Amino acid sequence: MEGQVLGHDAHHEVNAEWELNHQFLRIHEKTAAAAPASEHRYEAYWFLGYDAVSDRYVLHLLDIFGGRFSETLGYGTRSGNEIRFVFEYPDGPFHTTLRWSPENTTWQWLLEQKDKDGKWTTFADLKFVPAPK
Repeated sequence: MEGQVLGHDAHHEVNAEWELNHQFLRIHEKTAAAAPASEHRYEAYWFLGYDAVSDRYVLHLLDIFGGRFSETLGYGTRSGNEIRFVFEYPDGPFHTTLRWSPENTTWQWLLEQKDKDGKWTTFADLKFVPAPK
């Protein structure tokens, strides 16, 4: 996965596997070993599930920043080839959109936050590309 986080280049490795009786897709994200030494190191586990009763997706984030951000769940709905999650963090709303592009078999991961003036800004814009074989 490559792109920008807070205006800086990001090079991450992402692996995903079904877990817990195929109820959650566990996504492990971390800074790539080959990323430049100057790149901020990051690691996270995302657990993506679906709630058939509510007809919505749920996204749990556990990352190196600890419990503060992991206490808020993201809830998402699917529209066509994308799922948009809304996280209602104590310091403001945050959107995470996963968008599938079938024509070039890639995923975009767009993260947006609302600033203190109420304007939505891009936090990160990343693209999943298949690993070389």
